[in-house]
Amino acid sequence: MPPVAGARPEGIRLSKWLTDQGIASRREADDWIAAGWVRVDGEMAVLGQRVRPEQRIDIDPAARQQQARSVTILLNKPVGYVSGQAEDGYPPAASLVTPEHRWAEERRPFHPGHARGLAPAGRLDIDSTGLLVLTQDGRIAKLLIGEHSLVEKEYLVRVAHAFADGVPESALQLLRHGLELDGEALKPAKVSWANEDQLRIVLHQGKKRQIRRMCEAVGLQVVGLKRVRIGSVVLGKLPAGQWRYLRDDERF
Repeated sequence: MPPVAGARPEGIRLSKWLTDQGIASRREADDWIAAGWVRVDGEMAVLGQRVRPEQRIDIDPAARQQQARSVTILLNKPVGYVSGQAEDGYPPAASLVTPEHRWAEERRPFHPGHARGLAPAGRLDIDSTGLLVLTQDGRIAKLLIGEHSLVEKEYLVRVAHAFADGVPESALQLLRHGLELDGEALKPAKVSWANEDQLRIVLHQGKKRQIRRMCEAVGLQVVGLKRVRIGSVVLGKLPAGQWRYLRDDERF
């Protein structure tokens, strides 16, 4: 990295210099400095530091690698968080993407830039839990929630009912195929019993509150809903309220 040029005698902010040189955005510059990836005359830089023309600036190669790579986060969303922007005082799920909530078994180092610009690729209701995908990669978002997405989403759905002799098979058949929502026929679903009061439902689409509305239509009340799989990526042992990175060997 060449010596700093054009600075006033008292120096300019390091983050501004990085931005002026076209090396990084202002946000990236601050993130790099905070992560210890920028050195001034061989010493680790600090936020707010000023630099003079004769000083030398070095950037850790890790910063360049990070700049070129988008991340995807897998979060076990708890009840009380909304999938997207904050609503009615409820916090967004992305607010949990912090070092404190990183899964203990996740070994990849966290960088503040990993929490920037995360968008939910599919949604979970505020009172639903389980696997939520937050991504910086528009390709993954399109794959999971695009109009023609074929990726399966699997849910465990605890239900209550008032049927005297148990849930009739005809109700399950309707859940599998034959229902309409918003004037549109639903795509076929896979529905089976996971245990005596919990259904396993696999969908290829994601209308608003779809499973709850499907169940209501056949006389079932959803009392608990948890997404456990998206494509071939499973929730697994990830604890509620914690997150991990999508691994390089995982594909939806």
